[in-house]
Amino acid sequence: MSYQDNNLRLSEYGDFLLQKQLVPPNRAKFYVGWVRRFLNEASTTPGLSIEDRIAGFIEILRKGSSEDWQIEQAQTAIRMYLVNFLNQTDWRPQNPRIVINSNGQVDRTAALTSMVEVLRTKHYSYRTEETYRDWIRRFFDYLDETGNKTAEGTLVTPESFRNYLAFLANRQHVSASTQNQAFSAILFLYREILNLDPGSLEQGLRAKRGIKLPVVLSVEEVTRLLKNLAGQAQLMAQVIFGGGLRVMECCRLRVKDIDFENNLLFVRDGKGSKDRSTLLAGAVCEPLRTHLKEIRVLYEKDRSAKIAGVWMPDALDRKYPSASTEWAWYWVFPSRDLSLDPRSGFVRRHHVSDNMIQAAFQGAVKTAGINKPASVHTLRHSFATHLLLNGVDIRQIQEYLGHQNVETTMIYTHVVKDLRHPVTSPLDLL
Repeated sequence: MSYQDNNLRLSEYGDFLLQKQLVPPNRAKFYVGWVRRFLNEASTTPGLSIEDRIAGFIEILRKGSSEDWQIEQAQTAIRMYLVNFLNQTDWRPQNPRIVINSNGQVDRTAALTSMVEVLRTKHYSYRTEETYRDWIRRFFDYLDETGNKTAEGTLVTPESFRNYLAFLANRQHVSASTQNQAFSAILFLYREILNLDPGSLEQGLRAKRGIKLPVVLSVEEVTRLLKNLAGQAQLMAQVIFGGGLRVMECCRLRVKDIDFENNLLFVRDGKGSKDRSTLLAGAVCEPLRTHLKEIRVLYEKDRSAKIAGVWMPDALDRKYPSASTEWAWYWVFPSRDLSLDPRSGFVRRHHVSDNMIQAAFQGAVKTAGINKPASVHTLRHSFATHLLLNGVDIRQIQEYLGHQNVETTMIYTHVVKDLRHPVTSPLDLL
């Protein structure tokens, strides 16, 4: 395609974005700009798939001065151009390249592509997929910077595993949980993608985590905190505290998961791919009903604009093609902006990002004068602790929280004992 043809199609792409209202008017020019850069800078090596060209272009951006939000916007713009504008659906590589050769040299692009496919086959969550991809990129960057990059790829050995984790612990001073997260991602790469045996290294590389008591807010502190939140952030915080939800469990709630008659919330595909029911506080029912009426207007707007239905789990969109556009499956807390589904390539409305409530929560903590390292997850800890203080059975709390073992729930008894029966300090007896 000639330069003139490219400019013509890009002009049409800009008009397409505005007519379909896929992005706010002030952002359309940036989407066109990203596609122009992709067409001009991405590799044109014969036989290279479009997926590989995108991956190579994103690597150029990562090594440049582009920020994470710009890289995400670039990916969205390019995929929207290919899938929604040009209707190209067969742009993924049909014949995957060799991931690792006989000399232990790895094609990082092929490795990342293969890893994503395996993660999706094994039904890992998208958040886990993003986390693993990020760690593998960092791992390859470390190997390249330490002299393991060759013309054929990046040299990967079992010793590379140990060296990188030692680098994280001794040079970057990461926490034990962060080191273990990196360990899990790289172990997955070795075992599932590269077919390399880390051998005895596996037993000695996990960092030991100490037992830490959770941060818990008092009733008075929760009250102050909620008063300093407003709008959707306040409603989400009330739902989380009222039912002991994890923040992403709240973000992913669908209309059908609310049982107003029995004051129950149903959490689908929670941690460990488990479903459970928990409490829907009576105090939040009316605000939630009002919120759903407002969201219904957004739902009707999506249907009128013929936007793709919401994301469906476990390929239910193929089994029940119309379900994704039904009100029952709509998000309780949808995002105000449309976005590109990174797995299917369709533009659709996703649920709200947890970053929104996290930012609002941190502001409320500061305004409320709470001098504790509290996060949104603190509301879940506070839910369990307050139930224990009110005499609720530990097994019932375990079910509400979705813990697999009661030992996990027992951590709250260590907090409660000091709150329920405070011991007098010997200093106060003098």
